[in-house]
Amino acid sequence: MIVYKNLEEIELVKKSALLVSKTLGELNKYIFPGTLPIDLDKIAETFIRDHGGEPGFLGMYGFPNSLCISINEEVVHGIPGNKPLKNGDIISIDCGVLMNEYYGDHAYTFTVGEVKEDIKKLLEITKESLYKGIEKLKVGNKIGDVSAEIQQFTESHGYGVVRELVGHGLGKSLHEEPDIPNFGTENTGPKIQNGLVVAIEPMINLGGKEVEQGSDGWTVITKDRKPSAHFEHNIAVVDGKPNILSSFDFIEKD
Repeated sequence: MIVYKNLEEIELVKKSALLVSKTLGELNKYIFPGTLPIDLDKIAETFIRDHGGEPGFLGMYGFPNSLCISINEEVVHGIPGNKPLKNGDIISIDCGVLMNEYYGDHAYTFTVGEVKEDIKKLLEITKESLYKGIEKLKVGNKIGDVSAEIQQFTESHGYGVVRELVGHGLGKSLHEEPDIPNFGTENTGPKIQNGLVVAIEPMINLGGKEVEQGSDGWTVITKDRKPSAHFEHNIAVVDGKPNILSSFDFIEKD
């Protein structure tokens, strides 16, 4: 069942989402060659708690950390480790916050030092696909319109769209209905209505769409070991149109 939110509830989701945004902005200061992912995790947990929230992922389904940190061929759900970041890496950071009983949950893929042009292009197209999907999140459309837009745009550039992982509804639970796949068919799925709050999160591979589970039981990895990008926003439908609740401005302000 989809739980639609009123304006007051949407504002609470927005507060949590913006604390995630600010956390990602804070982490951006430390993303350079030599940084340990586990240190980023500690920085994020402290920042979230100092600003009145709780880490939304810590302990969720048994996950051991506050951040999902996925590097290069890791798609999502990576566990922060002790291997230093190196020049040319890309690092997806997915962060969740619980505050005032509502969750915020979004992600950004950062570059470490100088990365190759084909990887820069992957990140650009993946992020652009997120906004193209968001444009379709309006009353009169269906969820399949969002999914199809992301798929068509990214596949037109030759990229692989992950099938096993999808976006989702968001509210008092981290994962609510409906699912928001990054692939699909126009004019299918639930009708989009005012009060819908979702996380849209394209997970796009430089190579094929196939992925596999890592040995730690959490990390999802591209089967061909080519890099993967992940961008995520939280969005509410208000007055028939998409209202982005999260922000990349804290990361991209410089």
